[in-house]
Amino acid sequence: MALETSGELLLTVNGEPRRIGVGASIADLVASLGLDPKKVAVEHNAEIAPRSMLADVRLADGDVLEIVHFVGGG
Repeated sequence: MALETSGELLLTVNGEPRRIGVGASIADLVASLGLDPKKVAVEHNAEIAPRSMLADVRLADGDVLEIVHFVGGG
């Protein structure tokens, strides 16, 4: 597990390393990626995170997330 440095957490998001501030929620991460929380599915440490709980789940150093966003089309 990575060490926390200078107020940041090191996460793995869709297989890539990413840093975010300590105290951030999954919703904060989704917003930082420019995604609409209403149009994503998030797996957090191998468990599906309910969309209604994204703002309540605080991230921790070493967390692993997979984020899938839905794109409308016609």
